[in-house]
Amino acid sequence: MTVVHSAPRFASNEGVKDALSAALGAMLVDAHEEHGEILLTVKRDSIEDALRLLRDEHEYQQLMEIAGVDYPQRAERFEVVYMLLSVTRNHRVMLKVTASERTPVPTVTTLWPNAGWLEREVFDLYGVLFEGNTDLRRILTDYGFEGHPFRKDFPLTGYQELRYSEEEKRVVYEPVDLPQDLRQFDFMSPWEGADYVLPGDEKAATPPVSDPKTTGKPSQTGAGAKADEEAADKVSAGAPAEDDSEIDETAPEPTEDREDRSEREGKARDTKAATEPKEKGE
Repeated sequence: MTVVHSAPRFASNEGVKDALSAALGAMLVDAHEEHGEILLTVKRDSIEDALRLLRDEHEYQQLMEIAGVDYPQRAERFEVVYMLLSVTRNHRVMLKVTASERTPVPTVTTLWPNAGWLEREVFDLYGVLFEGNTDLRRILTDYGFEGHPFRKDFPLTGYQELRYSEEEKRVVYEPVDLPQDLRQFDFMSPWEGADYVLPGDEKAATPPVSDPKTTGKPSQTGAGAKADEEAADKVSAGAPAEDDSEIDETAPEPTEDREDRSEREGKARDTKAATEPKEKGE
């Protein structure tokens, strides 16, 4: 059975950027296509109006994701990226706004209910504030967690660690105490190797490949006249297989000679009659 759907199997970006740019007008800051996707940068205060316009007039019905990005070197270090999906046209588009630690972004929970969870995630991991979100709590980190772990300046080890205490019979929080220093790796290729001497390699003394070890002398290989003489001796000398005498192939005499028994009466199923021999003269 063939199912006909209005959404195309493969959606094209042709003309989408120009159409959406004209529709957004003054709300738009930049529009370009990158990696096969349309990316629109809008003003922070206009993000709710821009998303409503795309939802109601351009058929981008679903808010698929809200993600955060951190650029510490910028004045407004954070970017909040909104990913929209048009179910009827099978097309995706991304919008983004910039923000700092103290400039909140308008919430879009008025447009999509699932934005509440997504905004909480960005707040938890990056510290971006969303104005109008009435339930802006942490959602991934633990209670009492300090800092935002996805920021580039957040230490990889964190500030606290937790463990179960047998003395107190509960989970306790303690400052991070590493048994060894944090190791940094240069992600070198295992085929190319490092340009420097790794610890321990200075102890290795390998023979040069150009001078292979050979065993060319008889004393090293075990070859010689003595070895040839030992190889010529037959190990199976004197065995029957080595004897050239003729073999008697006649059959041997039977070892037993028993007298013929008299025939029995009856059949096998007639047990008594079958086991009784016939009398002479019968």
